[in-house]
Amino acid sequence: MLAIIGLILGVVLAVVFRPEMPFWLQPYLPIMIVAAMDALVGAARASLKHTFSDRVFAVSFISNVAIAAVIVWVGDLIGVGSQLSTAVLVVLGIRIFTNAAEIRRSVLRA
Repeated sequence: MLAIIGLILGVVLAVVFRPEMPFWLQPYLPIMIVAAMDALVGAARASLKHTFSDRVFAVSFISNVAIAAVIVWVGDLIGVGSQLSTAVLVVLGIRIFTNAAEIRRSVLRA
């Protein structure tokens, strides 16, 4: 419940204050959002299996976002940023949909 309140509060604060993303960070934002969504869906799956750990979630959330951003940054340095961005999105997308399927099976008992 506390996480949902924090999420709602964060969205409200972002709408009210309209923070500006630095230009150099803008290419990494979509990748970081998808990495964060992967951690959130993984946390929901762990919660349904009664194996959720707040420490594991926090480390997973931060490390997913950081690793995804570093991969894209390295890709930008060597000139293949868009290809590595696509690769990261595909891998994280597969993980998100796999976790979502497991959540669906768990909820529907199917």
